[in-house]
Amino acid sequence: MLSAARIRLRRDLREVEKNPAFGCSVAPKEGNFFVWEGVITGPQETPYEDGLFRLRITFPDDYPNRPPKVVFLSRMFHPNIYTDGRLCVDFLQNKWTSAYTVTSILVSIQSLLHDANPTEGANYEAARLYRNNHAEFVRRVHRTVYASLADGEEADHAYDSE
Repeated sequence: MLSAARIRLRRDLREVEKNPAFGCSVAPKEGNFFVWEGVITGPQETPYEDGLFRLRITFPDDYPNRPPKVVFLSRMFHPNIYTDGRLCVDFLQNKWTSAYTVTSILVSIQSLLHDANPTEGANYEAARLYRNNHAEFVRRVHRTVYASLADGEEADHAYDSE
């Protein structure tokens, strides 16, 4: 018998396949329907433009009643993304509702890349630069864009001393 979570994930997968979000692709990881991996393209007219940022979504057994865990596998420099790739966003925490789908999660994350919230930062350095030295913030983001385009695993979470 299929669990409610698996049924919902199948429905979300059909939605992703039928109406993919622009600039986003995601699919279940082979062998584990509760772990999905994908790519979000950096939104146009943002410092993240042209980046290809890999991420992993891990769904709990009682999805959609509890939110999935989302982590960027690619290096990110963003006020609302921890240095280990975890996101600091309300919609994946205390404002989660079962109305969210995989597609709406991806669109919300892409929106986060467009509109950061530097007052509730997960990455202090990124938030500080975003507020006080935007040119340096953009330069640092461009480094992550270039890293996202590099071949091989060395580009992922290859954080050097900034």
